[in-house]
Amino acid sequence: MSTGDLLSIQPLELKFPFEVKKHSSCSLQLTNKTANYVAFKVKTTNPKKYCVRPNAGVVLPGTTCDVTVTMQAQKEAPPDMQCKDKFLLQSVVAPEGATTKDITPEMFNKEDGKVVEEFKLRVIYFPANPPSPVPEGSDEGSSPKASVVDNGNQNSSLFDAVSRSLEEPKEKSSEVRCPYY
Repeated sequence: MSTGDLLSIQPLELKFPFEVKKHSSCSLQLTNKTANYVAFKVKTTNPKKYCVRPNAGVVLPGTTCDVTVTMQAQKEAPPDMQCKDKFLLQSVVAPEGATTKDITPEMFNKEDGKVVEEFKLRVIYFPANPPSPVPEGSDEGSSPKASVVDNGNQNSSLFDAVSRSLEEPKEKSSEVRCPYY
């Protein structure tokens, strides 16, 4: 969690499951640690790529506000899945009873005696569907059984036996079956 005096922010990094040509979202939780109303505003280095809802608001004393950040569908993955985009969350004490309509850009101006807290949040991508260590049957429309049979019949009975053993209920998997004993 953050060490700010006004809001605690969870998490401090925006982690997006990345999949080409698909929208992706993640959430932030902003918790007001004060007895004051706290106004916030979220900015990004790449506003056309992300949608932030709400991008500004007021968090009442002792309450939490959820902010959803949605990344627009991307045409291609970045090199090495690295992202240089950043977000800035600004927060400031607001007048009691303030609402989102009362938030103005001037509230976040750094002036004498006024505390404007700022937190930089970096963006991290991770693969949305990491490759599975064991190939699953019908991912690409053809099952492994068909490809083994296509290669010749000598492997099909062995493959069928292995397939049957994998399909047995898990209760029996604790039994050890060895043809040599």
